[in-house]
Amino acid sequence: MPEPTKKDESPNGQPEESVAQESNGAPNLPEISLEVSPPPEAVTEMKEPVEADGKKPEPTEPEPTQAVVAQEPNTVENDSNHPEPSGVGATEQAGSAKSAAKEDSSCSPPPPDDDNAATTTPSPTPQAEDASTIKKLSIDLPNDSVPVPATGRKDSVWSLGEGQAPEDVDKPIDHPPQSTLLIEMPQSGTVPVGGDITFVAKVEAKDLLRKPTIKWFKGKWMDLASKTGKHLQLKESFDRFTKIHTFEMHIIKAKENYAGNYRCEVTYKDKFDSCSFDLEIKEVEQGSQSFDIRSAFKRSSEGQEDAGELDFSALLKHRNQREHKQQDEGPDVDVWEILKNARPDEYEKIAFTYGITDLRGLLKRMKKIPKEEKKSEAFAKKLESAYQVDKGGKIRLVVELADPTVDLKWYKNGQEIRPTPNQRKYIFEHKGTQRIMVINNCTGNDDAAYSVVAGDEKCATELFVKELPVKIVKGIEPVKTTVNERIELECEVSEEGAQVKWMKNGVEVPTGVRSRYRVKCEGTKHYLVIDDASRDDTGTYSIMATGGTSEAQVQIDLKPLKIFQDLQDMTVMLGQPFKLNCEIYPGNVPGRWYRNGQLIQASDRINIVHKNKVHRLEIEASSLHDAGDYTFVPEGYSQSLSAKIHIIDPPRVHLESLNFPDNTVVVVAGNKLRLEIPISGEPAPRVVWMKGERVILDSGHRVRAETFGDQTSLTIEVTEREDSGNYKIVLQNEAGEASASVKIKVVDIPDPPDAPLVPVVGGDWCSMTWEPPKYDGGSPILGYFIERKKKQSSRWMRLNFDLIKETTFEPKKMIEGVPYEVRIFAVNAIGVSKPSEPSKAFTPLAVTSEPTMLVVDDVTDTTVTVKWRPPETIGAAGLDGYLVEYCIEGSNDWVLSNKELTEKTKYTITGLSPGCKILVRVKAVNKAGASSPRTLQHAILVKEVVEPPKIRVPRHLKQTYTRKVGEVVNLVVPFLGKPRPKVTWLKEGQPIEPSHVSIRNTDCDSIIFIRKAERSHSGKYEMKVQVENHVDTAVIDIQIVDLPGPPQSVIIEDVWGENVALVWTPPKDNGNAPITGYTIQKADKKTMEWYTCIEHYHRNCITITELVVGNEYYFRIFSENMCGLSETATQTKNSALIMKEGMQMKAPEYNDPDYKEAPKFTQPLINIFAVAGYNATLNCSVRANPKPKVIWMKNKMMILDDPRYRMFSNQGVCTLEIRKPSPFDGGLYTCKAINDLGEAQVDCKLEVKGGFTFYELMQRGVPLHLIDKYMNETKVVEQEK
Repeated sequence: MPEPTKKDESPNGQPEESVAQESNGAPNLPEISLEVSPPPEAVTEMKEPVEADGKKPEPTEPEPTQAVVAQEPNTVENDSNHPEPSGVGATEQAGSAKSAAKEDSSCSPPPPDDDNAATTTPSPTPQAEDASTIKKLSIDLPNDSVPVPATGRKDSVWSLGEGQAPEDVDKPIDHPPQSTLLIEMPQSGTVPVGGDITFVAKVEAKDLLRKPTIKWFKGKWMDLASKTGKHLQLKESFDRFTKIHTFEMHIIKAKENYAGNYRCEVTYKDKFDSCSFDLEIKEVEQGSQSFDIRSAFKRSSEGQEDAGELDFSALLKHRNQREHKQQDEGPDVDVWEILKNARPDEYEKIAFTYGITDLRGLLKRMKKIPKEEKKSEAFAKKLESAYQVDKGGKIRLVVELADPTVDLKWYKNGQEIRPTPNQRKYIFEHKGTQRIMVINNCTGNDDAAYSVVAGDEKCATELFVKELPVKIVKGIEPVKTTVNERIELECEVSEEGAQVKWMKNGVEVPTGVRSRYRVKCEGTKHYLVIDDASRDDTGTYSIMATGGTSEAQVQIDLKPLKIFQDLQDMTVMLGQPFKLNCEIYPGNVPGRWYRNGQLIQASDRINIVHKNKVHRLEIEASSLHDAGDYTFVPEGYSQSLSAKIHIIDPPRVHLESLNFPDNTVVVVAGNKLRLEIPISGEPAPRVVWMKGERVILDSGHRVRAETFGDQTSLTIEVTEREDSGNYKIVLQNEAGEASASVKIKVVDIPDPPDAPLVPVVGGDWCSMTWEPPKYDGGSPILGYFIERKKKQSSRWMRLNFDLIKETTFEPKKMIEGVPYEVRIFAVNAIGVSKPSEPSKAFTPLAVTSEPTMLVVDDVTDTTVTVKWRPPETIGAAGLDGYLVEYCIEGSNDWVLSNKELTEKTKYTITGLSPGCKILVRVKAVNKAGASSPRTLQHAILVKEVVEPPKIRVPRHLKQTYTRKVGEVVNLVVPFLGKPRPKVTWLKEGQPIEPSHVSIRNTDCDSIIFIRKAERSHSGKYEMKVQVENHVDTAVIDIQIVDLPGPPQSVIIEDVWGENVALVWTPPKDNGNAPITGYTIQKADKKTMEWYTCIEHYHRNCITITELVVGNEYYFRIFSENMCGLSETATQTKNSALIMKEGMQMKAPEYNDPDYKEAPKFTQPLINIFAVAGYNATLNCSVRANPKPKVIWMKNKMMILDDPRYRMFSNQGVCTLEIRKPSPFDGGLYTCKAINDLGEAQVDCKLEVKGGFTFYELMQRGVPLHLIDKYMNETKVVEQEK
């Protein structure tokens, strides 16, 4: 785009030297650049304008002319007496929206948002680095003050914005990249004032991972995201089916100042796209009308951005009503005049008086009213705002001073104008109070900003120099020639030094230093010269001046070409030289060599020879880049000569680029390995990777080999230990074969060590050892981590934070009695191994306390039996057993009696000499070792003592022992007595046959065993135990039961209605057990299928009811005892026929029996022994009617609400359960049953063996006086024993 003319530059592009000398005391005034739209004549006649500085504009595509409005930045002289000129623009829009957008976005700042943009959004002020800093302002002169031809002044400027520098003319024009994100761009639009418009941009999200970022701008800098409100809304949406993001910008109730250029920018990661579009606001034509300011400033939107704006849309909507109303009721007073003449502190009062509610908006509107200019004290008459003069004419700038004595200075573009005696360019005249500056022979350099300073005041103006249109006197003529010829196009214009533009096919011809085209000017004649024409120069050439255009056709043809020797295809070894020759006619035709379409330039390695008809290309040392298609193109001809050069090179593997020692690659297991090795060879060699005899394919899933161009790669997605080894690479092509080896070493974390061993365990410590892991992962073991946890826990605790180099460790600070496990981690340079298997669980242990209550249990002539109680403090290690030692009284040599530990608390020392005295001690042993010994206080005399015999009949044998026929009978009856008692058995007073009953006797019990019981084994068995003259006896009742026989007879006693009365006699054989009931069955005589009527019937008579009338029945009865039903049944001899109605029977009368009975215990309580700490149960049965109340007592004291006792009563069976009794619970227990007819009671004694320590009784909550009583009783019992 051509660069607009700058007022401080000369036609040759260099800054102009000012004629007048620079005044150091003069202030630096801002320079103003004036740019005016082209005249209508240039647009209508499509004439080619010329830049004012004499340069030819750069080649650009023809675009419609458009002038862009730009505001003048605030100048330094803010205290000027005259108002600063505001930006006024006139736009001719004759082109597309995009071209207008390009011009606007490239040359001017964005238009302001509203009328007061100068106060709310200051324009960016450029830094004044030197006096040549330029500020641009676009001004349209009023049509009524300038003649019609003057409106087209400055017609040498066609566009705005910064053009290319002269040295960049030859550079190709950069076209913007194609859109990569936007699939639909916002289009320019037009909307009337107050209307709505929507701009839509769409982005396809097919290849986007997230939503792109979009920004809307007005002009270049103003981001509209912060301007959203009532008049501007931004909307985003996403269609999941089409994968398209839609971005919308809604402008609601548009205003005039909304017009201008807008821009949409879309960003996604490194992608960027943008689009410009225009918004044109059309004013609604309406006649001037008066409105009531009081109605206009009624508050409608408190605090909105429209505060202070007249609601003209509301006025337009109700125009008819308002006009009608104003005709009837016009405003009585001029509120504007009142406000202008009032003080600021009176504004609120005036607004209240005249009903103005939007005071803030009114004040905002008043700020926009231009203030009246104060009368100048220095100037009686100032310069006009602008002057216009024809090129070559003269202009008079006149000011009138109020004080003629004031010093006056004239400035041009901020530089003081000083008169010079030898030059008549500027003439200064004084006529009274008038001061006149005459500028003679005006040129384009005089087109500038002028100002005059009188004292402290200043006034300024603009001078516009109008150039006359340049007409074409003699046009260019058509040319037809051949290539390599010189072409010269000539044209004559009406004015010397005029600016013209040469065009080819509608595009400006480049005329830079490197251009093929040359332009020269000789007076009024202009020439376009092409020294060496080519076919590309064919086209329509035209010259454009400000007053007309001329065009002509140029046709360039080729010369005939003959080929004597064509290029030949060649195959060359890499590094060897080669030559390409061809011979053509004519011989003086130059040509160009191309390789794969790229031009070949001569160099040290490449030599291009042209001798007469021969053209030769010589390359000294061939390279891979020299392979390809070679083409020789004679200059100016369409024919070309081609050949193909094929470069071959033996394959090679470049392992030196890996920089690995010994070609060994180390990788951590589990990581991905991608080994890229450069290779060379032409043509590209075939690459084969091998490990051993196995070929690695490129289609492998985890391990694959790939080849890309000049490199081959081995990829292992997840490396494993098995991947270690030597890998061989084999390369083959038509030039040869090569191979190389690479070693891959996969290092990994070490294997976990074996489970550690814990050989020694202490009270709160242990000693552990382990072996190093079998595989160290390919890296030396650096140390170990140890972890410990409780066996029942899942949380491991690290014991060391510094690596342990040794394979032993002693964990400490453990809790005694808690099982622990330990494990090991091995560590190498790669990392930490998986944990080892946990060690076997171990428990930190301490020895127990000494055993308690060591007493002598039995003494014989050669043995001594002792018993004791477990230690009071066993500890967490538990108790493994006991060691029993003894020594002869008077010596200190203790002899270990038991070689192995005994778990029992009773032991017999054997092999003693009769009559000797020995001392005995016992040690408790656990995993931690042996405890302190417990020693008997007195020596024991080894001599047997006579003990009277005593039979201890088990509780279940104190009652009748019942078994079924065929079952096994095995009874064990313990007894006491010393020396060994003599045991005899009698049945019913007779000796027992050994063939029928087996009897086996031991030192402490006697066993009766019957392998298969028979009914003949029933009876009372008497056991007799005798020690010398002492005898003890016991009787055991054994009852062998069998199935009963059937009833003896069954008789049908009576039949009436649907009922049959049966009577029968008990069976003759009851099976040695009471009959518990009968089962009665019936059968129809027709079918004889038996059905059970009733089971478990206890009486010997019954009435069968609900029989079927007309049927004849038989009945049979089974007897039942504890073994079951009899094998056979007794059937009635006769049948019972159920007759139809008419037969009646008189039922006999019976008196209800009286079942009331006073309580009577059918099973009494039995004296029992209980073991301390184990539940004991007392049972008895009582019969009474009505149901009796059962009361349990201990030592004649009623048991009430004691949690240690539980009482049950079910079907007359009364049970008392004593939970974990202690010796304190022993005593006399009584069960008492009471009802209205009387009462009964039974007693028994409970003896609890085993005792508790004082500490255990305290833990159980036993009162102190009872504990004391219990301890005293225990001592008495021990003394008696």
